[in-house]
Amino acid sequence: MEFGIYSFVEATFDPALGRPVSPEERLRRLLEEIELADQVGLDVFGIGEHHRPEYVSSAPAVILAAAAARTRRIRLTSAVTVLSSDDPVRVFQDFATLDLLSGGRAEIMVGRGSFIESFPLFGYDLADYDELFEEKLDLLLRLRESERVTWSGKHRPAIDGLGVYPRPVQNPLPVWVAVGGTPQSAVRAGLLGLPMALAIIGGLPERFKPFAELHRRAAREAGHPQPRLSINSHGFIADSSREAADLAFPAFKLTMDRIGRERGWGPMTREQFEFSRSLRGADFVGSPEEIVEKILFQHEIFGHDRFLLQMTVGTLPHDKVLRSIELFGTKVAPAVRKALGASSLSSRRPPSTT
Repeated sequence: MEFGIYSFVEATFDPALGRPVSPEERLRRLLEEIELADQVGLDVFGIGEHHRPEYVSSAPAVILAAAAARTRRIRLTSAVTVLSSDDPVRVFQDFATLDLLSGGRAEIMVGRGSFIESFPLFGYDLADYDELFEEKLDLLLRLRESERVTWSGKHRPAIDGLGVYPRPVQNPLPVWVAVGGTPQSAVRAGLLGLPMALAIIGGLPERFKPFAELHRRAAREAGHPQPRLSINSHGFIADSSREAADLAFPAFKLTMDRIGRERGWGPMTREQFEFSRSLRGADFVGSPEEIVEKILFQHEIFGHDRFLLQMTVGTLPHDKVLRSIELFGTKVAPAVRKALGASSLSSRRPPSTT
């Protein structure tokens, strides 16, 4: 299994500073986080695209290019690129360039986005929400298949046999589809043979098992090999369970309550938070041992290939974020890999004759 982190690069109120984190300071902290993730052996770091005042991540490819110069092996991905309101040609060129700069470590995770600000910002109609994504994903996949492209659609000018450059190191450049809870999206990713990133940030994780099954079944029926699956969740790791909870709860609550006011959710209570970090809840907040247990529990449900954790759900003390990353890379990931390796060996062992 691969392990990684994703971030929306929040620049919200920092209790330690007594003020919001400046965009410059947040990006400095972020690059330190990515550099450490690489050093402790994590596999992936992702940056989400957002166009809101509390985030500093409207240009993930630019941030990831800066990270490429400071890292050696970690894969660098968007999480997500809001493809519906972007130009697939520019997306491909940006990430092909990132792939060249990083020596073949770039990925694109495409999605429709959890917020809608990019649609009016770039002149798109929300009434075309689904159609935009489907059409632009088709073009993006055509671009990675061939240097010269002929394509036409409804929402973008046609391309008539033109070349798109530069070409990436990887062929094909990896494209993941992020899914938040729409069965049709899981089926579409499967039919295209694309890996899927399933976001589970609330509720009971087992309720999302049908999405993984739809994804795999659609791929199988379309004649594709079984595609990869990532589970993407909120979480935070500290040396003790109580420290993790006490650090994470205020920041998580502030963030989720702000979003909840926009979407009609009630305020998060401590009781709800504590359930969410229990074994059957959605959040991965706790000690390394608790996180290992929970990843293995969910692996029994999903059989996933990758696990990504969003640690900075709100602004947390930078030194504690770095410690969380260190624990993830040096304690959690090795323990899970060892357990899954032992399980795999056990499943291949011949039955005892005694």
